[in-house]
Amino acid sequence: MSPFPNIHRRAFLKQASYGFGAAALANLLGNDASAGGLPGTLAAPHHAPRAKRVIFLSMAGGPSHLETFDYKPLLEQMHGKPMPDSLTKGQQIAQLQGQPLNCFAPQHGFQKYGKCGHEFSALLPLLGTVADELCIIRSVTSDAINHDPAHMFMNTGSQIAGRPSMGAWTIYGLGSEAQSLPGFVVLTSSGRGGQNQPIAARQWASGFLPSRYQGVHLRGTGDPVMYLNPPPGTSAERQHDVVNAINALNAEHDALVHDPEISTRIAQYEMAFKMQSSVPELMDLAKEPASVMALYGCKPGDGSFAYNCLMARRLAERGVRFIQLYHKDWDHHGDIKQGISYKAEEIDRACMALLTDLKQRGMLQDTLVIWGGEFGRTPMSQGGNGRDHHNKGFSVWMAGGGVRPGISHGATDEFGYHAVQDPVDVHDLHATMQHLLGIDHTRLTYRFQGRDYRLTDIKGKVITPILA
Repeated sequence: MSPFPNIHRRAFLKQASYGFGAAALANLLGNDASAGGLPGTLAAPHHAPRAKRVIFLSMAGGPSHLETFDYKPLLEQMHGKPMPDSLTKGQQIAQLQGQPLNCFAPQHGFQKYGKCGHEFSALLPLLGTVADELCIIRSVTSDAINHDPAHMFMNTGSQIAGRPSMGAWTIYGLGSEAQSLPGFVVLTSSGRGGQNQPIAARQWASGFLPSRYQGVHLRGTGDPVMYLNPPPGTSAERQHDVVNAINALNAEHDALVHDPEISTRIAQYEMAFKMQSSVPELMDLAKEPASVMALYGCKPGDGSFAYNCLMARRLAERGVRFIQLYHKDWDHHGDIKQGISYKAEEIDRACMALLTDLKQRGMLQDTLVIWGGEFGRTPMSQGGNGRDHHNKGFSVWMAGGGVRPGISHGATDEFGYHAVQDPVDVHDLHATMQHLLGIDHTRLTYRFQGRDYRLTDIKGKVITPILA
């Protein structure tokens, strides 16, 4: 019988190699400024990265590709007439099953933008001024047709809850250069003109990866983080003494049981303490020029998508690796004509400003910006003036970070129903994103319950035609 029955074997070997107590604490707290932020598990990228960071603009609710980035003249001509049975027979349809499937024309005009001649919605004229930066993919497909599983699939590569999010995988592999901020930050916003579908925190969770890799949600209004300020009568020095004492106890316990969540807890205590000074500085826009505020068209702390885009640029400047912005209310089962105009107004200037701002600062070349929803909308009408969920073909755009600018890739059929040219699966998007970050998606794995998992599961291929 072991003379140390309560000590994990690996913990005993660790103690034998460098002792107990202070040395263990120093090892676990190797995440201060001198250590260069949170380290990843890869000693080096698998290949030369084109992008250092990702800003993922998630349009929650399913934006209609047919009113944004995929113009279909034939659908316009066929308005009110039955959809060809050859397209829809035997197909999975969310809420239109058993109902008349009539063509529903694009509700707003399209026009061409930029030297590249990208054709997209006339509701997005400001985005049109940076059209030559965009790579529009018009042939994306998803396995899921309802909101929550579709969000899970877009974020984790699986419809099953509990898998790590793409942001968590990124931090797990590459770590973060941020000294006093989390490596993965999430901001949310909403506006007008659609059903407000809830967004669950599991969309940015770390799943079976250690919890230090999960996303941290910063609120756009009020205190960005709950309990950010210390209680009255408590100084920063006194609070840090408490954190150090707790972490010392946790380090001693970790040396006994070798639980990775304990080292995570130690790191999170330290990060929480650092965020008490770093987050207020992040949110303080006093030093932003008036021209920048006018570019984005937002006010400090207004919680808008535009404000979050400005925050995304500031987070990127501070070394945050993965920044995800959710903008809600894109679920247009009815009155899509008015609803989509509200959403376009909310994102048009903001997206243009983000790309312009990044480019002016020399950051767009190594920042991968991705815009898209969990699925698109049907070419058929729902209730006479809306569109149902659609996962057979929809649009996503990318910019910066090693993507070819000013091109389009893939296509749906003449009705915008099926992806018929160069179909792109969500796993392909993930594989391409990781490739641009310097990661071989087949090699970044984590062993869990007896098998190796990865973000792309057993699928995914890099979309090589869109690479610069």
